[in-house]
Amino acid sequence: MFSKAFALWSVITLAIVFNLSAQTIVFKDNKRLLQIGRYLELYTDKSNQLSFEEVQHQSFSPSGQDVPNLQITPYTQWARFSITNNSTANHLMLEVESPTIDDITIYERRPDGSYATTRLGEFVPFQARGYDHQNYRFKLAIPRDSTKQYYLRVKAGEQLQLPIYLGTAETIYEKNSRRDIIFGIYIGVILAMAFYNLFIWLSTRDKSYLTYVSYIIFVGLTQVTLQGYAFRFLWPGSSWLAMHSTVLVPVFNGLTALWFIQQFLSTRENYPLGNKLINVVIGLYLLCLIPTFLNKYVMAQLFVQFDAFIGALLVLVVAYRISRKGVNAAMFFLLAWSVFLLSIFVFVLRNFNVLPYNNFTFYALQIGSGLEVLLLSFALAHRINVFKAEKEASQQMALAISMENERLVREQNIILESKVKDRTEDLQATNLELNNALTTLKEAQTQLVEKEKMASLGQLTAGIAHEINNPINFVTSNIKPLKLDIADLESLLEKYNELHTTQDIPGTLAKINAFKREIDIDYIHEEIASLIKGIEDGAVRTAEIVKGLRTFSRLDESDVKSIDIHEGLDSTLVLLRNAIPSYVNLIKDYGSLPKIECYAGKVNQVFMNIFSNAINAIKSKPVHGNEFLSIKTAQEDNYVVITIKDSGIGMSDAVKEKIFDPFFTTKDVGEGTGLGLSIVFSIIEKHKGKIIVNSAPGEGAEFIIYLPLHIANHL
Repeated sequence: MFSKAFALWSVITLAIVFNLSAQTIVFKDNKRLLQIGRYLELYTDKSNQLSFEEVQHQSFSPSGQDVPNLQITPYTQWARFSITNNSTANHLMLEVESPTIDDITIYERRPDGSYATTRLGEFVPFQARGYDHQNYRFKLAIPRDSTKQYYLRVKAGEQLQLPIYLGTAETIYEKNSRRDIIFGIYIGVILAMAFYNLFIWLSTRDKSYLTYVSYIIFVGLTQVTLQGYAFRFLWPGSSWLAMHSTVLVPVFNGLTALWFIQQFLSTRENYPLGNKLINVVIGLYLLCLIPTFLNKYVMAQLFVQFDAFIGALLVLVVAYRISRKGVNAAMFFLLAWSVFLLSIFVFVLRNFNVLPYNNFTFYALQIGSGLEVLLLSFALAHRINVFKAEKEASQQMALAISMENERLVREQNIILESKVKDRTEDLQATNLELNNALTTLKEAQTQLVEKEKMASLGQLTAGIAHEINNPINFVTSNIKPLKLDIADLESLLEKYNELHTTQDIPGTLAKINAFKREIDIDYIHEEIASLIKGIEDGAVRTAEIVKGLRTFSRLDESDVKSIDIHEGLDSTLVLLRNAIPSYVNLIKDYGSLPKIECYAGKVNQVFMNIFSNAINAIKSKPVHGNEFLSIKTAQEDNYVVITIKDSGIGMSDAVKEKIFDPFFTTKDVGEGTGLGLSIVFSIIEKHKGKIIVNSAPGEGAEFIIYLPLHIANHL
């Protein structure tokens, strides 16, 4: 009796000390879960700066609602309540079933005026909460038969409601387990529909199914975010996503919904004006991202809700207008969308306290979105049947058209056969004429090639004749003086023979000595040696010319051989020595090269044609200065590079593009066939090499030839 009186006195004393004006919450039954919203006292701190000590002196207003609805507000909200524990439990649990609150702190008043705080919210990682659930839980240590006063400070950028439950850990766990089971069923429906439509997309490749899958995923993700499961399971370590996802996810949900509607209803064809208006709403959704990334939470939430309201009404009107045209897809969509809008209507009425906060209103959006997903999936399935019927109809029409075409083809075949026969006879006659023309063209081409060969042979012959004529003339000019010297020696020998028949040997020797002085025997010896040396040089020179001719022509080597490329260059220059003017400086810069595999005679023909063109280009200059013809060789990787450069008249880009074309020439009529460089190109191509030409008018020409070291590797 005394203990009960003392407890009653303690409660009265605490009420006086804490200035309790609201009704105290009395917790009696451990197995009962209390919803304490109507017992709260509320205060709005519009400065967002008041401390706990300052708030205690403010005037609080009774809530009067089972679930206080504080709307979307940028202000800090305070709630005050007192709890008397008349149960057998010493520890109670307070749960705020609003997982999207950004910042929530509970203050416990102590009798001595001090206080203890516990702060939670989305601004910290999920792991820092100390318990594994998305709702905000606070452990209250209230001894039996005692009373404590608490203050709750909350701040959120989205719709702020305070469904607050008081009970033991067991009753809180039972409530949340039921919630998790129901939500798991909802997510199962969402995932089943997503995979079902994804499978249909893989079968049909209709992009509207893929867009619908994206829409389904964001519908489910929206509910996952609003119920706090996203922060708990998807991004528990990202406070930024936790605070921004309530805008980002609905924005992408709206975007995917509008894109799907445009594709599903074919708004561009069925209702162009509605399609444009939907694009406007899409733009408004994208604008919501601006305040989101600027951390303007309240503005972003208002924009999203406004866009969602405008978009929902617009889609309803667009679907209705299209359904008036007899489009079955629009009728199915109207039914599904109406169910979804009805669930939104229930959700909004709950937010404005028109409907109570209970299990039905709590699950309204999940029920509506789940039914919408199911109905739209049925509509898409019906669309497949429509496509199938349209395909069968088109196939039947195509079959009829095919049969009609077949009839027309049979009729036309008779006419065509007659025309084809006549045309065939004309083509045969034309073909005969073309064959004759082709034969004539080949003969002309052969004659031109032979003419080019004869021209090269004539140039070669002239050079050889001139080169051989010089040493032969030298030999011929030395023969006559050599004969005279030999005749003097023979006369001297005859005088020596007279010594055998004469008695006057001293007199005869005197005559011989006088004869020696007369013919200058010492000079004869020197002259004979000089003449023989000259004849020998002429013979050697002639042999060198013959050797160069043989090296150039390689008449005994028709197959691929390993040769020294420098020998081919030198032999060609020997044969062209007579054609090179005296004012042309011949520059050789030979590198260290290995032997290469090639058709030697054809490669020498390449050098002959390029050297001849270079000499002609230099001779064509009106004024001659420091003219040159340079030859440089080097090795680059598996190629030998021969660079031939002259100081001739050069050529324009237009000429340079055509120099390898057959029959193209810049020479006067009768001076060239236009086949020289064409033959050069074909020979280099046969060796799997390449040739590059650099030239400009007045700057000479440079031919860079690349020949592989081993032609067998390129065949």
